[in-house]
Amino acid sequence: MLPSPTVENYLKAILQAQIPLTPADLVTMGDLASSLGVTPGTTTTMVKSLAEAGLVRYEPYVGVRLNPSGEKLAVRVLRRHRLVELFLVRVMGLSWTEVHEEAERLEHAVSEALIDRMDEMLGRPEVDPHGDPIPGREGQLELHEYENLLSCPLHRPVVVKRIIDQSPAFLRFIEASELKPGERLQVETRDAASDTIIVDKAGRRVTFGMDAAAKLLVAMVVALSFLVISVAPVTAQTAAAVPFPILDNSFIVEEAFNQPAGVFQNIFGLILDEGGEWVFGFTQEWPVGSQLHQFSYTVPVTGLSGNAGIGDVLINYRYQWWVEGAGRPAFSPRISVILPSGNEDTGRSAGVVGWQANLPFSKQQGDLYFHWNGGFTWLPNVTDSIDLFTPYLAASAIWRTKPMFHLMLEALAVFDEELDTTAATVRKSSLTLSPGFRTGWNVSDHQLVLGFAVPLTLAEEASNAAAFVYFSYELPFKR
Repeated sequence: MLPSPTVENYLKAILQAQIPLTPADLVTMGDLASSLGVTPGTTTTMVKSLAEAGLVRYEPYVGVRLNPSGEKLAVRVLRRHRLVELFLVRVMGLSWTEVHEEAERLEHAVSEALIDRMDEMLGRPEVDPHGDPIPGREGQLELHEYENLLSCPLHRPVVVKRIIDQSPAFLRFIEASELKPGERLQVETRDAASDTIIVDKAGRRVTFGMDAAAKLLVAMVVALSFLVISVAPVTAQTAAAVPFPILDNSFIVEEAFNQPAGVFQNIFGLILDEGGEWVFGFTQEWPVGSQLHQFSYTVPVTGLSGNAGIGDVLINYRYQWWVEGAGRPAFSPRISVILPSGNEDTGRSAGVVGWQANLPFSKQQGDLYFHWNGGFTWLPNVTDSIDLFTPYLAASAIWRTKPMFHLMLEALAVFDEELDTTAATVRKSSLTLSPGFRTGWNVSDHQLVLGFAVPLTLAEEASNAAAFVYFSYELPFKR
């Protein structure tokens, strides 16, 4: 018989309470009752039942500790809880401030098979959204010793590792102060008389109380310039834990990130070449239910030979096959329908319904993000039953020089199949190299991103330089 939710809650609470204790110490009944929000009498009655079932060792008037069988069950519950929290944040798009209570309910309902699938989909993560370690499939729980902001050295860079108070109000404060796990800071002053601590966060000072400071666990950022070889893996590993605040905002190379649930994005792009011709594009991306599915559409408008007009509209669907994890890139295959909405006579349309497919991958390495794509455009029956098939390859590297300022280098190789004047097919190759940058601002729960690039296209017939301006506006459509 499976243990009841109440039994699982008690076992998990005892496990979490005994973790910081020595192996000989017992969890007091008062501490256990406080963590569960019940009376000491209720706690004692339940603990006696757990002792009779062989799940705990109970000493009257002293305390309680898990037996091996009880610890095994407790670790499984803790694993389910923390994986559910991470799944709700990464895939379902819930705020990290609200997932604790949801996970409290779901941890008793999900099967081990479903939890294992979540674990695989999330890339075998080591910590949940609050930095708490996630037990492994075999029950192993790796614990790390961290200092807090009261004990760490002054004026030394540290990275936030865990938030041990998961009340919604406290998490909202941490989020507003940009002190989530992975963020870097250093403690400037501690004033016991005023019960305050001041930290420097990327040039911005944040002040809060000593009690709050004790709830942020941190680790030192190692930086020893004279030990480059030995320190490099540690530095890269630490940097990789810090997520990019700007994602899915490349210019010509598609990134492998769907929109999170409840958030949609408006993307505007304008390219102007040296001949005065221009192309403007608008794309709007919507999650469908969750981050797994994304619907979007792209509307191009071109200015060719002094005349402006709409081009062929794309209707896109993208599936978040992989969420980025340890040793695995993000992967989001896309399929698009090309609608013949442009004017064929002015060269703005192929005049047929076409298809496009793309396989984008994305992987972070410290302060660098790498993206690579492979895909094709297929236009069937363009004329006299002739199909046009154009494959392409793309790759990019994005360097986070500052949290909200990124340098970019993108490359796109296109092997374009066209009709010549005799209605025969010819293939023309081109390579576009595009250096640029992007920057952004977070305003409440909205994000604005602005970018600029100078794409240079090298083709068999001629080369062409252009200017590209990018703007994105991302905001929630539900709360």
